[in-house]
Amino acid sequence: MKIVFTPESIQDLARLRKFIEIKNPDASKRIAASLLEGIKKLKRFPYVGVEVSKAPNPEIVRDLILGNYIVRYLILGKTISILRLWHHKEDRNGL
Repeated sequence: MKIVFTPESIQDLARLRKFIEIKNPDASKRIAASLLEGIKKLKRFPYVGVEVSKAPNPEIVRDLILGNYIVRYLILGKTISILRLWHHKEDRNGL
């Protein structure tokens, strides 16, 4: 499986790091590394995430829960596209 990041997911990760970095730069690096490590595990276990019931095809659109963070991804063939990332307390309507 190949993992690709959408421009939105890259912006999300940068936004999360910037927000955390204000109060704790070390935590910002740790959390980003932890998220990327969790995402990497999707290569071996692509269906580990929870189906997104509101998606047109919930079997291939999933949410991976990594601590307090949610990673939304899409499985198409041998490619996993990371769509979005957010903290569970964030208002996702604005994302």
